[in-house]
Amino acid sequence: MRNSLLLRLLLTSVVISLLSIGATAWLTVRGTSLAIEQERGQVLEDDALIQDTLTGFAASHRSWKGVERTVRDLAGRTGRGIVLTTPSRRLITASDRERAGRLPGSASAVIDPLHVTAHPGWGIDPEQQISRIDPRAVGPYRLPAEEREELRRLAREEVTCLRTERGWSAYIVEGFSGRPEVWLSRLQAEPAPLCNTKDLAAPTRTEALALAELERLVHLCAERHRVSPPESVSIDVRFGPVYEGAEGENTIVDECVEEGRREQLTGHVAPAALLFVTDSRGAAVRVFDLSPSGTLRIVGTTALVLAVTIALTTVVAVRLVRPLRALADAARAPAGQHIRIPVTTKDETGHLATALNDLSERREQAEEQRRAMVSDIAHELRTPLTNIRGWLDAAQDGITEPDSALLASLQEEAHLLQHIIDDLQVLAAADAGTLRLSPGELRLQDLIGQAAAAHRAGARAKNVELLVHAAEDLSIHADPVRLRQVIGNLLSNAIRHTPPGGRVALVAHRAAGRVELQVVDTGTGIRTEDLPRVFDRFWRGDLSRTRKTGGSGLGLSIVRQLVEAHGGEVSVTSLPGIETIFTVCLPYDASRTRRP
Repeated sequence: MRNSLLLRLLLTSVVISLLSIGATAWLTVRGTSLAIEQERGQVLEDDALIQDTLTGFAASHRSWKGVERTVRDLAGRTGRGIVLTTPSRRLITASDRERAGRLPGSASAVIDPLHVTAHPGWGIDPEQQISRIDPRAVGPYRLPAEEREELRRLAREEVTCLRTERGWSAYIVEGFSGRPEVWLSRLQAEPAPLCNTKDLAAPTRTEALALAELERLVHLCAERHRVSPPESVSIDVRFGPVYEGAEGENTIVDECVEEGRREQLTGHVAPAALLFVTDSRGAAVRVFDLSPSGTLRIVGTTALVLAVTIALTTVVAVRLVRPLRALADAARAPAGQHIRIPVTTKDETGHLATALNDLSERREQAEEQRRAMVSDIAHELRTPLTNIRGWLDAAQDGITEPDSALLASLQEEAHLLQHIIDDLQVLAAADAGTLRLSPGELRLQDLIGQAAAAHRAGARAKNVELLVHAAEDLSIHADPVRLRQVIGNLLSNAIRHTPPGGRVALVAHRAAGRVELQVVDTGTGIRTEDLPRVFDRFWRGDLSRTRKTGGSGLGLSIVRQLVEAHGGEVSVTSLPGIETIFTVCLPYDASRTRRP
């Protein structure tokens, strides 16, 4: 049982269930805490949204008329109750009229666009500035359409100037009053320096009138605080005072500017109001209950989950083990039997059964090929050995005289036997990865000429015309012995299958950065269905075993092994009765040849 897959699956499922239950309980507690924290954060975020939206409304309107729709939208988005009253608690508007009669003792906030706490996005340190005028309160500084369009044109010219003359990337930001400013980067805290004209920084007619009124108010304030001389104080379009005085006087001037702006904007913004924000009417839902009854329910649920997990695991494990046992039985079958396993599933077990069936089929095919190869090798070796033994027995019994003709016949049979053995050794070395090459620089024309000369007599004896063509400057880095063996095997095969009066051509040329050798014959050809088997060992198209119709069936297999050892490729095309072409493609450089 200790090695049982079923038991292991059951134990694993139990452990996983316990871990999942513990993790679920921890996540529930943790999730409850996070939900509470998120709810608190959402409440603060909603309060900030309500205050900021109503402050913006007050900054852009002269009164609270029309604020009802804004209050209803905020209440719908946040789910909070919103009540807005005057400082004397006279109702202005409320999202729910029933709440207006039950206001808390203190207001949630005071909505006054002229006295607001500094917003983080304004670039003002709240510790240094207790209050600040809301930037959305522009009043008389709001630009008319024609002045806005003129400033936009100047801003676009500034952006073009910065890009073309200084190579800076800039963009335009439009303020609440409609005045555009040119900024170099969103990471910088200051606008871009002027490049084209100073008109963009100059106040417009509307701004000039409003700034003149503001300077008058600032001069009166500075005079009251004994700033000398008060007339020397001027203000730019960004409400920055220009005054050279002592540090204390500069502080007084800054306060006078703020006081003057409040006085100037008083008639352009809504009056101050009290904001009351209450919770929604929905009752809080208890997320987690750790009372005795709640704990008992958790334990019961845990036991149920554990039982269901074990039951499902048992069913799955049994279904999983059954095909695995079938696979084990098939694997333990005797070596001579090739059992097929029924594939009943499409999961990993089914894939494994399919793979084992494929493996069994390949083993069966390999076994058949091995038997056929052993039979072919025995047949090829038996014929010369039988001839040699017969002639030797005849000479020993005195039936024939050991003359030169007998010795020549024995030598021919021995050469044939040695040729077959050498071919088998080449194929065995190629299979084992120990085939050695000795590449060197050689002229392909000389090598082709030598190979053609060696087969010209055999071609003449069959009345077959042998043609050779190779470029004179064609050279290659290869093993001359092995490459000549490739060419010789192809020529021998072509001459053997070409009838008298036919033609065999050996051609070499460059093609697509490689050297291409072609042996073309006008022989019997190869059927289309036999082309994929041409380079198989011991395969011959006519299945004849006589010396006249075919060789050992190893020549083309050796050609493929030697060509691939040089990093090349060999292919064949054939039109039966018309033409057959064997093509060998080799690289120029021997560094691309395969090493054992």
